[in-house]
Amino acid sequence: MVRKLSFSHHNQNRLFLLVIFCSFAYTAYLLAFSGFITSFKIELRHNYGSQVKKNDIFSNGKYQDISYPLNASPKYKFLRDANLQASRHLPDALIIGVKKSGTRALLEFIKLHPSVQAPSSEMHFFDKNYARGIKWYRNQMPLTLEGQMTMEKTPSYFVTKRVPSRVKKMNPYVKLVVVVRDPVTRAVSDYTQSASKKSPALRKSFADLLYLNGTNVVNTRWGIVRIGLYARYLDAWLRYFPLDQFIFISGETLIVDPAAEMRRLQDFLGLKAIITEKHFYFNITKGFPCLMKSETVATPHCLGKNKGRAHPKVDGSILDRLRQFYRPFNLRFYQMTGIDFGWYKDGH
Repeated sequence: MVRKLSFSHHNQNRLFLLVIFCSFAYTAYLLAFSGFITSFKIELRHNYGSQVKKNDIFSNGKYQDISYPLNASPKYKFLRDANLQASRHLPDALIIGVKKSGTRALLEFIKLHPSVQAPSSEMHFFDKNYARGIKWYRNQMPLTLEGQMTMEKTPSYFVTKRVPSRVKKMNPYVKLVVVVRDPVTRAVSDYTQSASKKSPALRKSFADLLYLNGTNVVNTRWGIVRIGLYARYLDAWLRYFPLDQFIFISGETLIVDPAAEMRRLQDFLGLKAIITEKHFYFNITKGFPCLMKSETVATPHCLGKNKGRAHPKVDGSILDRLRQFYRPFNLRFYQMTGIDFGWYKDGH
């Protein structure tokens, strides 16, 4: 009898301890689960709940001043369902030049590709804003998703002495895009843009600026002339990067057959050839190709009103003299790139 009572008392103690343990475990579970839910909500709110600009997700330059709750966007569902997060990265490719050769058109065309994102303005980081630091530069880049690449365009990079070494420090494997054009027509175009910003009283003629002191000697100190010395600038870049990291786009071909140059560029960048003839139409009035309506272009449109600006009439003898001046530099550039751009087929 005593043994039986002792056994029951022992069982009661064990049962009591078991109840206490289970109660403690259940309370701990509830606290842990509550903490998990709280942290989950915080993280979700941090990633997706804030207000952002449309071009912070897919930058196309059209919606810079429009903000809205991200979770009200149709792209929110895509990001959420795909479990993708956007982030900013330094450029994988740079359009480094050349001014007045078609760099803006090229950037607008390649941005049709869903795998390419680029800021809408020129950053001038490697020539004018380098002191701001690499973190500042990265923060200027658009948000990209995994599988997308970042590009940036500043045409003055090609002709600025310190830029090649600075670019290599950022990324020794960056892809470099150079748009070139007949340096004579490029010079006239550059002069036209420069003159349009000055009052008529302060404008000098193309000939007055081209020649030194009324002679027949070309003024190589004139920046507009110097930019056309492509071989000299390429030589400086080749001290830091191999030729296979460059692609040279013909500004002339970009006008008459943009799809052909875009095929070359997409291949160079390792992108699927999505941009084709169907994306372009030629505007006879402007003399430039324009963009058709597509997945990334809401309505057909051409480049800005300054594109295709009428050039002033320059005497043929002056243009011939400039062709003669550029000829040896052009031939050297052909040799360096392995490309005959077809300038001066008329025998000059």
